[in-house]
Amino acid sequence: MLAQLGAKLAAVCSVVGKLFDIRFGVLAAMTAASMSLGGCMPVTAPLAGADPADPGTKVAGVGYRSTVAPYSSLRPVAASAWREQNDRVAPMPKSGR
Repeated sequence: MLAQLGAKLAAVCSVVGKLFDIRFGVLAAMTAASMSLGGCMPVTAPLAGADPADPGTKVAGVGYRSTVAPYSSLRPVAASAWREQNDRVAPMPKSGR
């Protein structure tokens, strides 16, 4: 039983070792390629305007506009006479009748 376990362990170690060697080689090749191609990158262009990180840069003024400016309170108020309210919203009577 112990011999079978040792054989399985040796087989697994052999396969893992080969995969590690292959992956390590690929990783090394990719690293070398990225390092050598890193020097081929174009130089970054300077900013067209003022540096945004400069706190002394002049910027446009900021105005305040309330998001609830047209709000009017709709809380209940004391009731007025129903006849007056009805007369205010009723259509105007036609003259001549």
